[in-house]
Amino acid sequence: MTVVKSSLSSDQEKKLLSLFGRVRLHLLYKASVHGYASDSFHQRCDKQGPTLLAAYNGSGYVFGAYTAKDYSQSGVLVSDGEAFLYSLGNGKGNAPRRVASDDGKYGFTDGAAGPDFGALKFLEQDAAAVASNPGTGFTFKPMDMHGDDLALTELEAYRVEDIGGFLAKPWRGNDWTIKSKQELMKKIQEYQPELSGVTQARVLLVGPVGAGKSSFFNSINSVFRGHMTSQAISGVCGKSVTTQFRSFPIKAGKGGKMLPLVLCDTMGLESQPEAGLNVDDLYNIYKGRIADRYQFSPSTPLQEDAPGFRKTSTLGEQIHCVVYVFDTCQLLCDEIIEKMAAIRKRTNLMNIPQLLLMAKVDEACPLVKENLSNVYRSEYIYKKAQQLSTALGIPLCCVLPVKNYSEELELELSTDLLLLNAVQQMLHYADSFFENQPESEQEMSDTEQKMSKNRN
Repeated sequence: MTVVKSSLSSDQEKKLLSLFGRVRLHLLYKASVHGYASDSFHQRCDKQGPTLLAAYNGSGYVFGAYTAKDYSQSGVLVSDGEAFLYSLGNGKGNAPRRVASDDGKYGFTDGAAGPDFGALKFLEQDAAAVASNPGTGFTFKPMDMHGDDLALTELEAYRVEDIGGFLAKPWRGNDWTIKSKQELMKKIQEYQPELSGVTQARVLLVGPVGAGKSSFFNSINSVFRGHMTSQAISGVCGKSVTTQFRSFPIKAGKGGKMLPLVLCDTMGLESQPEAGLNVDDLYNIYKGRIADRYQFSPSTPLQEDAPGFRKTSTLGEQIHCVVYVFDTCQLLCDEIIEKMAAIRKRTNLMNIPQLLLMAKVDEACPLVKENLSNVYRSEYIYKKAQQLSTALGIPLCCVLPVKNYSEELELELSTDLLLLNAVQQMLHYADSFFENQPESEQEMSDTEQKMSKNRN
């Protein structure tokens, strides 16, 4: 599940956004990564709603087209009164040029070839080229539009998402005060599992590559340390940075008391069947049979004779809550949704409570980026929470927006509060796991705990 980045500069993106109202651009397709081919384009851009094309040439021009209609390869000319062509020129001083259709209705030919807006045809003959025919639906001067340079150095397609405004009423309440932060930290530090012999709640983080699992641990650790930390390896790349099973305890300050919480990290999920976290390993992870620093193998499930495998485990070594971490900015592909369905089914059968973290909410919505306390007032974030809830089968009450620390050097109150609220919910859900244990399991807990200490 490769992380693909836009080629637009911040100045270029700002100019493009000025052509619309309150929207954000979500990158769907990048020709240099996905291929200069019409089938690659349609695979990622069909039925995505309003989309914007951004073409780049060697003369420095950025130009393209917008349609409010779906691509669907219907083979007909689609009327679209909102469609337009545009050019940002080839310099920072240029104002964006917007060209409406000649009759106010012309849109594009919805075929199986590259995007065809008549006057501009992209991916001409499945190549890094555009055909220019001014006067076919749209009229412009070639030098103004693309500098008469029809060879492409890049082509991108974005979904244009309306971020809306503010909800009439926040969809969830929150107290954004330092007092609330202090109270949450105290409750978390004083938490005790309601099960004899178990001293810590063990929470497993699961999610796609680059979603922010390792960053979440680092952020929580930073809150309790009082400064930025980077104990778990995190980063942005196409493959999972985490390749081992890791158990991360948390201290309240340097050299301080251990919190009654352990966050466990896994390999990231990937769309390819033989890549990323092997779903078959989850049973043994849940059962606490994998030791810290076990090296994952995506192609081979864990074997009982593997180093670090425990044939028996205590209730305290098992996973008590599973937390799915997803990047709010990223689209969910069908392959990831299918893997998540398999994971959810297995987790439900083991009666382990589950939560979902919406990471990077500040990057997803400009209103939230401006002020993180707008997170529960943002129409866009609420809509994304509903979409994730439906797609992954997680009740909306279990969906928690968060922002991890990534660029900051100092802690921020609103970020800390979202993170701490998430941890508090994890502990509540871990309690649900303990309460669901049969009495026989609870009675064995003390004995198992002693056996585990002797074994280790």
